[in-house]
Amino acid sequence: MTIKKKSPVKSVEPSHCHHEHHHPDHKKEVLKLKRAKGQIEGILGMIDKRLYCPDILIQVRAAKAALSSVEKSILKTHLDNCIKDAIKQKDENIAKEKIEELIMLIGRHQ
Repeated sequence: MTIKKKSPVKSVEPSHCHHEHHHPDHKKEVLKLKRAKGQIEGILGMIDKRLYCPDILIQVRAAKAALSSVEKSILKTHLDNCIKDAIKQKDENIAKEKIEELIMLIGRHQ
């Protein structure tokens, strides 16, 4: 039996993105990510201890909510910065590329 490896997550960075700018800072998300990491480590411990399934599921949902919060915040920053910058350039090709990028990102989420 052959086990297929998942393909790595592809980076979505158009060549024109922020020619003169740095990518936005997401340091505020580090605390949320560390909290989620702690929750996941806690879930692993709960599983090792064979704790009650509903208790594990509650912790899984908490970790998912933490990651969802990070995702929403980074997406908002992307819209407020990268997308806004692309629109300001008034280049139709760049705008189209950003729209396609957003469609792809939203499609991955579902």
